[in-house]
Amino acid sequence: MDIDEPAQAGTRDAALLQAVLALAADLDLPSLLKRFVDASTELTGARYGAINILDEHGTSTTFVQNGFDDLTVAALGHAPHAIGVLGQIPAHGVLRLEDLTKHPAYLGLPPSHPPLGSFLGTAVRVREKVFGYLYLSEKAGGFEDSDEDLVTALAAAAAVAIQNAELYALAVKRENWVRAGQQITTMLLEGAEEEDVLAQIASTAREIAGADTAALVLPGMADALVMEIVEGQAQDKLLGLAMVPEGRAWAAFESGVSALVPSLAIAPTPQLEPLRLFGPALYTPLRTAGKSVGVLMLLRRVDSPPFTDNDLVMTKSFAAQAALAFILAEARHAQDVAALLDERERIARDLHDLAIQQLFATGLQLETVGRRAALGGDGAEIAGLINGALDGVDSSVRQIRMIVHSLHDPAAGGASLVERLRREATLSRGGLGFAPSLLITADGVVVDTSDNELLGRIDDVVGADRANDVVAVAREGLTNAARHAKATSVAVRVSVNGSGPSGRIVIEVEDDGAGLDETRDRHSGTKNLAARARQDGGTFSLTAPPSGVGTLLTWQAPLD
Repeated sequence: MDIDEPAQAGTRDAALLQAVLALAADLDLPSLLKRFVDASTELTGARYGAINILDEHGTSTTFVQNGFDDLTVAALGHAPHAIGVLGQIPAHGVLRLEDLTKHPAYLGLPPSHPPLGSFLGTAVRVREKVFGYLYLSEKAGGFEDSDEDLVTALAAAAAVAIQNAELYALAVKRENWVRAGQQITTMLLEGAEEEDVLAQIASTAREIAGADTAALVLPGMADALVMEIVEGQAQDKLLGLAMVPEGRAWAAFESGVSALVPSLAIAPTPQLEPLRLFGPALYTPLRTAGKSVGVLMLLRRVDSPPFTDNDLVMTKSFAAQAALAFILAEARHAQDVAALLDERERIARDLHDLAIQQLFATGLQLETVGRRAALGGDGAEIAGLINGALDGVDSSVRQIRMIVHSLHDPAAGGASLVERLRREATLSRGGLGFAPSLLITADGVVVDTSDNELLGRIDDVVGADRANDVVAVAREGLTNAARHAKATSVAVRVSVNGSGPSGRIVIEVEDDGAGLDETRDRHSGTKNLAARARQDGGTFSLTAPPSGVGTLLTWQAPLD
């Protein structure tokens, strides 16, 4: 025996121990696989090394190599499959060859592949199942028994490290799903628009699950199931598609059972043609208490790794939490409706107890005037009674106006339009981070908020219905600026000109923010403003301001 062999063996053992410790400390699976391949080639002296992760059909899903340059990898195009000599590697033990090309199962190499001679392959087993295969080739002088022992030990260490990395990744993913479900619940309970919440569900699910596309299938017109929200690849082809009645989306919606599909491209069940662009798919219903509100679909490109049972379990839990949040939001809406009915009953009582009683008293006064006049009463006394009756009528009108205001907007109470606009500007400070400017003019004159007579005249000219529209426009404009504009200043300008149908009220909300987002195609709030304008015979626009910086919202309508 060579006198240096014990020293070499000790050095090799120390290097193996160091490699094992490095593997055990790595919880990132891609990094761990690369570290494993690098250590295997370095410790055995192999020129080339790789680990190939295969699916149940023997197709490579992950391939990590060492030794091939980028040009060679690009020329080869794809990872090898478990056929030929590579298919002969046993589930236990190793396959060691002096010359790969002499093996009976050898099928040749791709044209761009470097020549291979000596070969050593072994399976990496995780939880008693083959996780992948380690390939080593081109060691000068060929592989030895010590190399077999080394890769066997290294593969065993890698298996433990891989299991730990998978458990860690699973825990992180589970935590991400839980956090995403909590975010959806918070958005709904805070009153976020339903479309924004649905878009958040799709984008979050796509990111956490590692999908190329996420879609929400929701009930539509004529009892159809339609892809209403699509995030990711082929969005233009999928958005708006009605699901096939015999397909998996309908099955998940009706049964409440989630499903995994290995590949939509080759699935035998009826499929819409755009879905055949995808491989692995996951269907899970948004369902709680026996009620489905939609189906979440996660899709990956053809030849991508399939979704796992763990993906199915965690996605199902997220979807159930999202569905429960929607049910809670519906219950909250029902409570709001009940509160509105209670408020209307209160208003009816106020009408009876305040305005109607006031009018009844005024009627009695006028009856007294009539009797006094018939008896030839004193003119001054009669004039006083008439003035008192007129005051009563004015008081009744004010009471009714206040009640009508509160009927349309319980928060408005008896506040004037100017006061309500000031209140909206004040409330928007929290979202904007600063106070917006507010300028109100009547027939070209800046409104003094201390001029009660002018404030009352503006209310009379504008009318209760139009005032509510103006407040809604200001609120939506300020909310959009806070959510999307990233502005440093916002100006609200309201002008009232003339009176009656020939008069007009114009409101402008201008910011200096990021401007219009051309990629955002869902604007429920601004659509509502456009609908209000059309209903009132007015106009609505959302454009860039004359300065070219930011966004200008303009809404105008005739006065009542």
